[in-house]
Parts: sequence; structure tokens; C-alpha cells
Amino acid sequence: MAVKTLVTLGLLVAGLTITTTWRAAQNEARSEAAFPPEGQIVDVDGVSVHAVVMGEGPDVVLIHGSSGNTRDMTFALAPILAEHFRVIVFDRPGLGYSSSFNPGGETIVEQAEILQEAAARLGADKPIVAGQSYGGSVSLAWAVTRPENISALVLIAPAAIPWETPLDGFNRMAATPAGNALALPLISAFIPEWYVEKALDRVFSPQTAPEGYSDHFGPGLTIRSASMHANAKQRANLLEEVRALQPRYKDIDVPTEIVHGTADTTVGLGWHSHRLIEQIPGAELIELPGIGHMPQVVAAPEVAAAIDRAAQRAGLR
Repeated sequence: MAVKTLVTLGLLVAGLTITTTWRAAQNEARSEAAFPPEGQIVDVDGVSVHAVVMGEGPDVVLIHGSSGNTRDMTFALAPILAEHFRVIVFDRPGLGYSSSFNPGGETIVEQAEILQEAAARLGADKPIVAGQSYGGSVSLAWAVTRPENISALVLIAPAAIPWETPLDGFNRMAATPAGNALALPLISAFIPEWYVEKALDRVFSPQTAPEGYSDHFGPGLTIRSASMHANAKQRANLLEEVRALQPRYKDIDVPTEIVHGTADTTVGLGWHSHRLIEQIPGAELIELPGIGHMPQVVAAPEVAAAIDRAAQRAGLR
């Protein structure tokens, strides 16, 4: 009887595994077909970096945040900037259509290096660099470690100051090999669309995702198993990387603009940008009343204006 039960259980587990693997693969393939690369793939010493280039003028690099891709920036901000700038929007390593290259999770310094080299291959040797949230951390790493390859710095709700809250349970799980092998395929296979939409609205809180954003952004790209795993590993390492980088903020000597919503509960204005403004010489802070964590979408003209001010301060406009 016990043997029969074990055999039955084994068959059920095998069936669930096969179904999950097939369904996850189908969902991921559909997402990639519906939301293909928007731009070109740049090869940087064997690492593929997806880049969208639009407009003419001084070079601006846009770097998305956690769980994002180029489409987060091309929904609203990049088209505005493209009227006066040559805009380069990157997928960060492991996300969107850029490849992962560090099994332990790409550090913000590694990401800054690979994106700077990709920008140089596209002819942008000294761009304005603008990043949101986690992308702000990468932008800070770029300014600190590659000062000869940046003209100005714009930080949008940046994760900049070491924090005290622990990593959330999902990303702790998703960063592990077991989580990647067992849990993430289940999410890719079975997560309902209504839950994804609700999660998007939480990111935008107190705003909601604007009409058309989900259809442009492609949430299915984010919930591919490999993307969730890469994102979680990067998130798991971020605190220690920011802690190591912070003492070097004082060395940043390019014009710096910081844009942050007063209602941001994901990366708090008071904890991060109010402290950061004191650590970067000459930095300017623009507070956006009532805006949450996604100014690059819901307050794109204000963010574009900050980038324009940075360009003027750098003598590019």
C-alpha cells in the first residue's frame, strides 16, 4: 500500500512538473512574441545588451529600475527627451533582452561598466546618465567609477542610502537556486493576469498604472523565470553594494539633479534623497508633491525638465 501511494505521489509530482515546465515555456514564448526587443542588441565582449536609440542631440542614457525593461522608459519619458536629445535606453543585465553574465548577480558596478561600454559602442562616450530606483544605484556607480564617461547625473527616486528593512521574502526565495528551480516556474506558469495588474498598481501607488502602460510595458517579460531570478539576485546584493559605494558620493563632480516624489513609500524621499543631496557637491533636489515611485511615467515632463537642466548645467544645451 505504501509503495502504491509513493508511486502515485511520484506520478502526480512528475505530471505537475511537466505541466508547469510546458505552461511556463508557453507563457514566456507568448510574452516574447508580443513584446519583442524594441531596439538593437549591442555585443560587449560577448555580453548582449539591448538598447533602444531615438532622437538627435546630446546623448542621454536611461536606466530602468528593479523588475523593469526598456519599455518602462519608452512609454513616456524617452519620446519627450527625443525631441531634443539622442536617447539611449538600456535593458539592465539579466532583464528585458540583455543577458546575465554573473551567476551570483550582477553588481551595480558591473552593470555600470557594461552599460557604459555599450553606450560607447553606440557613440556616446560621455552621456548624461539618468536612472530610476535601482537604476539610480547603477547611475551612481557609473558616476563614481567612470567619471570620465559621464557629463551629468539625474537620479529618479534613487535607492542611494543604506536602509534598515530586510529583503522581502519573495526576493529572498527567488534569489536561491531552489527558488529558481521550484517556485519561479510555478509563477511563470500560473500567476493570473489580475494579480499582475494589481502588482503594477502597487508599484505606482498612490497613483495607478496609467492607461496603456501595461500593454506597452509587457509584464510577462518580468515574470519569466530567468528574469525574476536575475532581478532577485541583484536585489539581494544591493544593500551591501550601496553601503560600499556611499563613501564615494562626495567625489561626484558632474552636475547632478535628483527627482523624487513626496508620496514615494518604496524608496522614501526623506531617507534617500534628503540625505543624498547633502553628500553630492552641488546636487539639486526637485520634490514632486503627491507623486509615488514612478515619476518617469506619471511625471515624465518634470523628469525631462530635470534632465534638460542637467544638460544646461553641463554646457550641453
